[in-house]
Amino acid sequence: MKVLVIGSGGREHAIVRQFKNSPSVTEVFVAPGNDGMKQDATCVAIDSLEFEMLTAFVHENAIDLTFVGPEQPLAEGIVDYFESQGLRIFGPTKAAAQIEGSKSFAKELMKKYKIPTAAYETFTDVNEAKDYIRKMGTPIVVKADGLAAGKGVVVAMTLEEAIFTVEDMIGNQKFGESSSRVVIEAFLDGEEFSYMSFVHNGQIYPMVISQDHKRAYDGDRGPNTGGMGAYSPVPHLPESVIQQAYDSIVVPTVEAMAAEGTPFSGILYAGVILTAEGPKVIEFNARFGDPETQVVLPRMTSDFGEFMTALLDEKPFELNWSNDEILGVVIAANGYPVKVEKGAILPDLSKLNGDLQVFHAGTKEVDGQFVVNGGRVILVTAKATSLKQARQQVYAALSDLEWDGLFYRCDIGWRALK
Repeated sequence: MKVLVIGSGGREHAIVRQFKNSPSVTEVFVAPGNDGMKQDATCVAIDSLEFEMLTAFVHENAIDLTFVGPEQPLAEGIVDYFESQGLRIFGPTKAAAQIEGSKSFAKELMKKYKIPTAAYETFTDVNEAKDYIRKMGTPIVVKADGLAAGKGVVVAMTLEEAIFTVEDMIGNQKFGESSSRVVIEAFLDGEEFSYMSFVHNGQIYPMVISQDHKRAYDGDRGPNTGGMGAYSPVPHLPESVIQQAYDSIVVPTVEAMAAEGTPFSGILYAGVILTAEGPKVIEFNARFGDPETQVVLPRMTSDFGEFMTALLDEKPFELNWSNDEILGVVIAANGYPVKVEKGAILPDLSKLNGDLQVFHAGTKEVDGQFVVNGGRVILVTAKATSLKQARQQVYAALSDLEWDGLFYRCDIGWRALK
């Protein structure tokens, strides 16, 4: 079985490695990939939005399955294009990818089908949005309606911050067309977790849950990022909560998408918060989360390639997960997530060995050394019999190296280990 993975970040590196470690997979390609993935796959210099070139490559190389990592090609219809060429690809169609691509689409779907989420209103006018904020008070959540690379959500704790945010998003078009419309919703208080599922034609295979850290700095301070670290499992959340989220969120959402004529196939990511009233949806994504993928996929003990074939062929499959506990820490470039400073040289990553794994995101190889080429540079994970042990292993290894021009949080996992 030959597989092509679309994308170039840490999430795609985890997907690539999972396929590489699958006995049923003979060859893994990644487009465009990054220099740090070269040990695990053959990198192909085709951008993820070059659909015509990608399908030509798949035909020429007899690729059996294409797996899409990032949201942008999904939102622009890569699955529709591949399927029109008779090619096997895993991910949602352009219509189904709206569950991530349009916050208002997702909120309206949840409202119609009574899927628990925060109360909200949608705005395109700055003054109307500001009036609503003044009426509702803070804290309040402001979200760009469209895709914003994980940076389009602001939890405003003050009136000034909320008003500045809508002026910036709608008035200044901070995220272009993506923020010409905003969703403003009630702030939900509680424990957050990421619940991802493989979905195809009504089949649902839920994954083990994880929890990530969005703020840039220790103590959950600083700006929101795409994620500074994650861990799985989430031991302080009982199994009954996970089951409740599956029953009240995951299953009804899959059924709702089918009922709306936009059936979902792919990775359904539910960002969930456990409130006093039970689990509620914060957001949906139409693909794997990053950095959650790097701590969830390595816990899969089943053959990934074999599972994907069975899923797409609609054959029953027993998907198995290890009891290992994994914790991962993102190493980011100075200035992230505001103004990234590129070019810093990374230390010798070969020293991160044993039960540690390194997933590359924003790296580039120059004269035999990896240098910073993006905001989130690498993610380092450890696998152990407890999160406490995994955390000790990661931080002990990181502290032995010099990270000039980079930074990382020193408290990943604090909620589970406090």
